[in-house]
Amino acid sequence: MCGIVGYIGPENATQILIDGLRKLEYRGYDSAGVAILTGSEIQVARREGKLDRLADALKAEPLYGKLGIGHTRWATHGAPSDINAHPHSDCSGHFAVVHNGIIENYLPLRERLQANGHTFVSETDTEVVAHLIEEHYHGDLYAAVRAALCEVVGSYAIVAVCSDNPDTMVAARQHSPLILGHGDGEHFVASDVPAVLAHTRRVTYLKNGEIAAITRAGARVFNIQDGAEVATEETIVAWDAAAAEKGGYKHFMLKEINEQPTALAETLRGRFSDDRAGVRLPGFKLDAEGITRLNKVLIIACGTAYHAGFVGKYAIEKLARIPVEIDVASELRYRDPLIDDRTLAVVISQSGETADTLAGLREAKERGAHVLAVTNVVGSSVDREADSVLYTYAGPEIAVASTKAYTTQQMVMFLLALYLGEMRGTLPATERARYIAALQRLPEQMKTVVDIGPRVREFSRRFHGVHSMLYLGRGSNFPTALEGALKLKEISYIHAEGYAAGEMKHGPIALITPDCPTVALALPGGVYEKMLSNIKEVKARWGHVIAVGAEDDDELRKYADDVIPVPRTEELFSPVLAVVPLQLLAYYCADYLGLDVDQPRNLAKSVTVE
Repeated sequence: MCGIVGYIGPENATQILIDGLRKLEYRGYDSAGVAILTGSEIQVARREGKLDRLADALKAEPLYGKLGIGHTRWATHGAPSDINAHPHSDCSGHFAVVHNGIIENYLPLRERLQANGHTFVSETDTEVVAHLIEEHYHGDLYAAVRAALCEVVGSYAIVAVCSDNPDTMVAARQHSPLILGHGDGEHFVASDVPAVLAHTRRVTYLKNGEIAAITRAGARVFNIQDGAEVATEETIVAWDAAAAEKGGYKHFMLKEINEQPTALAETLRGRFSDDRAGVRLPGFKLDAEGITRLNKVLIIACGTAYHAGFVGKYAIEKLARIPVEIDVASELRYRDPLIDDRTLAVVISQSGETADTLAGLREAKERGAHVLAVTNVVGSSVDREADSVLYTYAGPEIAVASTKAYTTQQMVMFLLALYLGEMRGTLPATERARYIAALQRLPEQMKTVVDIGPRVREFSRRFHGVHSMLYLGRGSNFPTALEGALKLKEISYIHAEGYAAGEMKHGPIALITPDCPTVALALPGGVYEKMLSNIKEVKARWGHVIAVGAEDDDELRKYADDVIPVPRTEELFSPVLAVVPLQLLAYYCADYLGLDVDQPRNLAKSVTVE
């Protein structure tokens, strides 16, 4: 989950690296460091804590050079400290390495290297790579890095530099993301596109098992195992650097909440037939016969993406009349799932690099399923490895807590449900037209929801000091309750539990006190009356209820203490609107508490390690 930046070119590398790391700090912020080739030696600066500590140190003692690598860390092996911060060096100090991932066989490698006389100074798995490169070095950095990586087992994105090779960086990836950025007489390496967008929109996505030798003139890419040169494809990034900036908002999270109407519209764009009577999903490669043969849909995801898939389960079963299972990816990979060639496996990942989700994707493919990826990142690992792909078009999402990625993932799942229903003949044309019309209204309706921010802010002012909150939902808004509770936990550190409201009497009702507010999702639909009963049960135990309901629902106001209104839509689609007040509630609670909203403790944006 760490962030990597590398630069070679005519400019001073230090400032370019610091600027790039700022764009990647969402990937990890336990510590940061840079290694700069200054003259004939590599100088390293590292600091525990957030990037500003490193930036301040470099202002006090500047480093100048035209080649360098940088890193912002999310700790796995070894606690956050100056010593464990990257870059890591070998015994001689001639080599420096940054790494994202986990070297699974680092202990036997370390023991062997120590027996050979190498001295280690950190607790990290990464340091073994620097010493391995030192062992294999005979004047050619590329050959040494490749030989070292042939001994490594695990996941990695690695960039290495050498004081004896002042015109070369070597970068490689296995499971962890890494891109090359191409400029005029300068080249970049990074974990993610935002790090290089201020300099270039021309990028190449390295694939698993590839290693690149990068000079000022360009980059050559090879296969790590056999050394064969491979052809690469250059991609022009569609969004620019301004899209990844705060744009006047206090935090990226608030900006991204407010970008959701546009993100929903972009996700829907071009996905309806010319007469608006059907759905078009050209990225979905399974033909009509294959869709008819399906006997199961398996949704694989983690965290917030899992909740989006859970919402999709309700829509697919209702509209396409096909059984849907949903699995937490980290659980799927360790059991013996029932998957075959009649299974559609849908993997959902904002970054397209989530390690557990990728493992689930590969498991499903090996067992014969058609794998459909839902992702926000063109060229990501799930994009390349899946049989089909549907993009969410959310644009860059920088805040660690996902907002617009979540609602656009839901939109894609709604589109998929409609498409499957149409292809399987389970959705009459009149119903399909009604649902499509409702989908098309959602971006405009979303505008009215994000505008209620000041009202939700008042609720947050009143309740940000509580120690616990309960979130209740039914039907397709049960996942909304789970997501609302997750958001509050992620960024405000307030304990929260999401429950199916019908389960309240089976335990959670014990939590109800005047000091434990309940957020109830009471949207119009088949379970509305049941939700009202649940609200009454909370009130009977002196609980305070904040309800999310239809804007014209006077009945709800009779029972709830406070009501946050959202526009009416189809019951299946209501989660995409209902979650926004919960995003805002979490955001303002965290802001009132003075917490770092965009970079909550212990979390990182892309979970690229197991």
